[in-house]
Amino acid sequence: MSESSAEAVVAATANAAGAAGWRRAGIAGAAIGVLAAGAAAGVAVERLTVGRGMRKKARLALDATGPYGSLRGTPGRAVADDGTELYYETDEVEAATTADEGASGSRRRRLFGRRAPAPVTVVFSHGYCLGQDSWHFQRAALRGLVRAVYWDQRSHGRSERGRSQADGVPLGIDQLGRDLKAVIDAAAPEGPVVLAGHSMGGMTIMALADQYPALIRDRVAAVALIGTSGGKLGEVTFGLPVAGVNAVRRVLPGVLKALGSQTELVERGRRATADLFAGLIKRYSFGSKDVDPAVARFAERLIEATPIDVVAEFYPAFTEHDKSGALPGFRDVPVLILAGDQDLVTPSSHSEAIADVLPDAELVIVPDAGHLVMLEHPETVTDRLADLLVRSGTVPAANVGGHGSTAQQPGR
Repeated sequence: MSESSAEAVVAATANAAGAAGWRRAGIAGAAIGVLAAGAAAGVAVERLTVGRGMRKKARLALDATGPYGSLRGTPGRAVADDGTELYYETDEVEAATTADEGASGSRRRRLFGRRAPAPVTVVFSHGYCLGQDSWHFQRAALRGLVRAVYWDQRSHGRSERGRSQADGVPLGIDQLGRDLKAVIDAAAPEGPVVLAGHSMGGMTIMALADQYPALIRDRVAAVALIGTSGGKLGEVTFGLPVAGVNAVRRVLPGVLKALGSQTELVERGRRATADLFAGLIKRYSFGSKDVDPAVARFAERLIEATPIDVVAEFYPAFTEHDKSGALPGFRDVPVLILAGDQDLVTPSSHSEAIADVLPDAELVIVPDAGHLVMLEHPETVTDRLADLLVRSGTVPAANVGGHGSTAQQPGR
């Protein structure tokens, strides 16, 4: 999820952090409260009919039965330029897929003294307050068909907390671009790569292109930018009145910094306001009203796993993000630009602005979809990704022909 999710999280957690925390935040409580109003109303109605214990049992049942986020690959670690260890997993192509040359192919390679070319690697970069498991449905569909790398951005998931940030160095999107370069160097040191990024992950790809144009030119075979932005995130209203949004923006950096220094207190508050938190997640993650409860709960779990001090650390980078100048570096490769038409975090107009710079790209605006479009409409996202792989010539059409009917799609 992107920056408005952080605002939503802060609204829920800080509300429970107690009067002392709000006194330190001053008028921030009132400003951020604007974000929570709609979700709070729905939660209040729910509380009249469903007991707290019942809701807790329902969440535990969803956690126990939902298969989402359960897929694992071969683990690996890359080291960023500041020494931060970045965790990734690799899903290799099934042996049967790569052995179709048969014995004659093996003999031919021996005769000419050449080894088989390195396979194409699809590298998936996730969004803010998420993790590599946010690609669960795409991973289930493509598993064994393409070589894929899924990594956790610094301070997220199983990756190490950013060492520079622990030393007080502000985080910028450029650092994330360098992190992606380290992952590519470790997990796919040779051969073509396809880059797929959601939200902050798309910005990470743009930062990579800005700093390593030769890598894009020489090795990148295709790019997928999903629910992301090239810049001007400071103009996003998140579906709220402009005055309220401006008030939030003025105070939010200070509030996040204050809350980030009281991690234990805030995390207790987050647990105490789980119902409100769930309502906010649903509002800012999904566009349709009939989202599978197990998928909605999966999104909650992903975001809950991000500590408030990490939320605070990353937030300023988004208002400073501007990589529109790096987008022309993708003009010579097939590009997929995809967004939900109900995305309140990185509105579809931002994807359209990227498409203006890349007129040959495929632009897909998914109806009835919010920010977490890859979880809400996984079939659509997977279909377009598979088509991108075929169009770019990196994967034969026969290899991804069955992607649309994979197991573990959400019930709708």
